[in-house]
This record gives sequence, C-alpha cells and structure tokens, in this order.
Amino acid sequence: MTQALLRVLVTGAAGIIGTAFWKRRHGEFSLRLADLGKLAEAPCPAIQLDVADYAACLAACADIDVVLHLAGVPHASADFDTQLLQPNIVGTHNIFRAAQKQGVKRVVLASSAQAIEGYPLDVQVQESMPARPANMYGASKAFGEGVASAFAHQHGMTAIAVRIANVAHFSPGRQHSARDIAAFISERDVVQLLARCVTADLPAGYHVVHGVSDNRYKRLSIAATRQLVGYAPQDDGFSLLGL
Repeated sequence: MTQALLRVLVTGAAGIIGTAFWKRRHGEFSLRLADLGKLAEAPCPAIQLDVADYAACLAACADIDVVLHLAGVPHASADFDTQLLQPNIVGTHNIFRAAQKQGVKRVVLASSAQAIEGYPLDVQVQESMPARPANMYGASKAFGEGVASAFAHQHGMTAIAVRIANVAHFSPGRQHSARDIAAFISERDVVQLLARCVTADLPAGYHVVHGVSDNRYKRLSIAATRQLVGYAPQDDGFSLLGL
C-alpha cells in the first residue's frame, strides 16, 4: 500500500525560498502553497493568504500535517510599525495559533541569521545560543522563535526555528563581505535543510537549526543541525567565489 504524502502548507510561497522549495520538492510532498499575492503556474494547489488574518490562517491550516512558515517581511532595515508588525509579529502568532487549533503537530519557522546578528562577527554562533538581534527585523524573528518555543511547550507541538542566513547566488570573481560569505547558503542547501526539518524524526518540543552552507568558515555552526535533522550541505561560498 502506498504511503500518503505529507500534507505541507507553505506560506510565503512566492518568495525566493518558497519558490525554490516547491519547484524542487513538489512531488515529494502534498503541497498547499499560500502567499499574499497570486501564484502563477504552480504545480500544486495555491491560495492567497494574509497571515495577519487569523480566520484565513485557520482555513489554510485545515487538513495539514506540517506548516512551513516562510511568510514575512525579510528586510534588515524594515520599519517595525509599517512593515514588520502585521506579517512578522501578528502573522507568526496567527500561524502557530491556527496550526495548533487545526491539530497540526509540526511547524517549521523561517527565522533568520539576523536574530543573532548582535553577536560579534568573530564569534561562531552555536544552535544553543539565544537570539541576540541587532535590528528590529532580527527582533521580529527573535519574537517568532519565542512563539515557537511557547507553543511547543504549552501544546506539545514540534516547533523548529531555522535561522536562515544569506541565501544568494555566488560566482567566481564577485565581491562580497567576509560576513556574507561566512553566512552564505545556496538555494539547493536551504531547500534540503527545510525538507529535512519537515520530515526528520524528532521529539515534540522546540528546536533551533542553522541555515548556512558548508562554508570554510561558518558564521553559524551547523554541527548540531547536522546531527538533529541529517542536514548535509553541498556548497561552500568560499569555493564558489574561487577563494
């Protein structure tokens, strides 16, 4: 008997990471794509979703096994009141609340390396180290990590915060800061990491994993991430730049 595919809701599915995820993995999961705007030519069901609308989140989470929550404003310079408050604060809480109400057992949250940007650049941040943001975007992601932890502990969910770093395309000869190279993660590596977070055999509770490629020097350590979810990155930002 064929095993049913995991039913995965992907919010923010029109973004760079969301698009890379469904393009590469749409046959592996039964996907429901959601975004504030319309999704054209998606090979699976797609809905419009404003995560600041709790009722809409509740409907989106119906008959779902795992929520991959990528929606939100991703800019380090974003204004809190006009850009971050509704999608990143209210929206993140709405998604967790709706997922719990609908019986979803796992939520994978796109946090950010900006949640730990307050650590000195010569410090390699471990998965066990608490958030230390340096801007309000990072603070909104630290809030999301707190929401994930609270729902895991109060409701027995599996909540995974993925501190995604610098998703970029690198090619030889291009100039990038040392920080951006150390924080690099390729699209194929971030997709692999998120897929592992969706499927890995994990106990209920709150978990933090780090999203960087196998860079020669890593701004964020991935030692615990490899062990926890079986992440096996294939790229190295330094090598891609010919360094």
